[in-house]
Amino acid sequence: MERQLRCIGCGAAIQFDDPKKAGYAPKSVLEKDEEEIICQRCFRLKHYNEVQDVPLDDSDFLNMLHRIGESKALVVNIVDIFDFNGSWIPGLPRFAAENPILLVGNKADLLPRSVKYPKLLRWMRRMAEELGLRPVDVCLVSAAKGIGMAKVMEAINRYREGGDVYVVGCTNVGKSTFINRIIEEATGKGNVITTSYFPGTTLDMIEIPLEGGATLYDTPGIINHHQMAHFVDARDLKIITPKREIHPRVYQLNEGQTLFFGGLARLDYIKGGRRSFVCYMANELTVHRTKLEKADSLYANQLGDLLSPPNKRYAAEFPPLVPRSLSVKERKTDIVFSGLGWVTCNDPGAQLVVHAPKGVDVFIRQSLI
Repeated sequence: MERQLRCIGCGAAIQFDDPKKAGYAPKSVLEKDEEEIICQRCFRLKHYNEVQDVPLDDSDFLNMLHRIGESKALVVNIVDIFDFNGSWIPGLPRFAAENPILLVGNKADLLPRSVKYPKLLRWMRRMAEELGLRPVDVCLVSAAKGIGMAKVMEAINRYREGGDVYVVGCTNVGKSTFINRIIEEATGKGNVITTSYFPGTTLDMIEIPLEGGATLYDTPGIINHHQMAHFVDARDLKIITPKREIHPRVYQLNEGQTLFFGGLARLDYIKGGRRSFVCYMANELTVHRTKLEKADSLYANQLGDLLSPPNKRYAAEFPPLVPRSLSVKERKTDIVFSGLGWVTCNDPGAQLVVHAPKGVDVFIRQSLI
């Protein structure tokens, strides 16, 4: 029986018939070393930063997750520390069954240097337990820069006990970058798996052999539709995705003032006296302050211009912002816009109205920083 060829970048089965479907490659690739075959989608993504959509839905990803509970293995759950809740996989313990779960917070290099890792690790463990997960251990890394990778590789070897490893995570958490870094650390080969800013790069499980006959599986990213990444185009996704250490921006607000985060979201300060709000978002994202009484007209007239992203190309089609009332009842509280960032309010008593597109999760949590 002829062996099924797979793309070394995304794991999709290679096919030569339909350019619109996953795994398409021109037949000319057979003239090259078949161990290094890459599909057209990954080739364009790697060399031209162009993404090609493929018809995969949530059920495809969930079916792959169900396979994890059928074998004895270590589950390595990658979350984006900058978007912890937004990159959470609901019901992961159910998919993992009795298998241990190692929780890894990626992109630690994006947080301000003043953040102390021990405190952050305690915060991660506490948040995980509140969300129904009791991990065997918690690690912090920057896969892009290699920070913490030696420690997490040691933890993986310790907790897998000679067995298989499944690496899981939502789209855009840096999971494939994490896998690439492991391969590079172990073999010296870099950039094996296709990575990009775009959600949903890995299309099927990628199998990487481990010592002792075990396998490390890189699984496709689960799509969390409540993240802002799924409401913006590719150009704006680069703006809202932090690429370097974020710099907190502090705003002293009076009652009746508004903060716009580009044109993607908005925070109205209704009541609570003069106080400071600290914004933790990508440095490239513009934060605009205005009076509450002018906010609606400003949004109507400046969306796509002063209030950008969204950029002009699709501002007219961008979904309307839906208001929601929130009250800050405890000290050191984050108001989180899933996939965009958060605003910290250090004192209780603030009454707010937050605005985001319908479907984007906005919530309050104990302060990360």
